Amino acid sequence: VQLVESGGGLVQPGGSLRLSCVASGFTFSNYGMSWYRQAPGKERELVARISSGGGSTYYARSVKGRFTISRDNAKNTVYLEMNSLKPEDTAVYYCYANLNWSGFWGQGTQVTVSS
Repeated sequence: VQLVESGGGLVQPGGSLRLSCVASGFTFSNYGMSWYRQAPGKERELVARISSGGGSTYYARSVKGRFTISRDNAKNTVYLEMNSLKPEDTAVYYCYANLNWSGFWGQGTQVTVSS
């Protein structure tokens, strides 16, 4: 199983970024996917989750209305569209797959929101 995130970077407050996570090594369309983040000195937290077919989503209260999770099962890819970014969104963002036998993390991508 491999999860490879991309799309992070430095953005000004109010800006936007789109993160991508390309999955391999399992049947992507059979499993829900999640995005987590971890800020310096803080615990890793769930940001958003999407069901296997994409019809059901969940968002943390802190990002609801600003972030959108989506997936393209033909491309084995899950996305996180982040708008109206705030300095408190600064963190390493991780893609997570909770498979039947174990959970798997990507390597993470840094998002820094600063002027």
